[in-house]
Amino acid sequence: MTPSIVIVPGLGDSGPEHWQSLWTEKFGAARVRQDDPDHPTPAAWSQRLQEVIDATPGELVLVGHSCGVLTIVHWAALTGGHARVKGALLVGPTDADRAFEEYPTVAGMAPVPTQPLPFPALVVASENDPFASFERAQAFADAWDAEFISAGEAGHINVASGHGDWPDGEVLLGEALHAWTPPDIVRI
Repeated sequence: MTPSIVIVPGLGDSGPEHWQSLWTEKFGAARVRQDDPDHPTPAAWSQRLQEVIDATPGELVLVGHSCGVLTIVHWAALTGGHARVKGALLVGPTDADRAFEEYPTVAGMAPVPTQPLPFPALVVASENDPFASFERAQAFADAWDAEFISAGEAGHINVASGHGDWPDGEVLLGEALHAWTPPDIVRI
């Protein structure tokens, strides 16, 4: 059976034109919807992720963006992971350890956990992301024992940087699913 995709949005629930919203529809993915999508906290956002994991049957692949990445790594640090989670695509991790004038609530996700993740992961980072330096994103990937790939100069890999529909991301998701699942699994 093909793993189910669980979309883990960042601030504001990633909006209707964001690639995460488009993937939710396109792939019939489960989606984490936070009670307060503009004020992240590790405990509350991790708890909601756990609820969605518990409610979604079968093997799972988590797909996080921005503060959604932080939700996944906090959840893994708090719970130790889950046997049904086969991997995570972590796109545009936000560096909550630095202050953002535009989004001060992101600091609620600090400090960013730096323990290895209990499942395979791929970090996709932009070389000019305003919310995490390329070097910091690479350091996160190293700490999380995750694979790392550059998206080039892609901004925050969101709608504002021209990534509504994100075909390159779909390719990366397909490659990750191929790497994390047995060869007889049907893939996207």
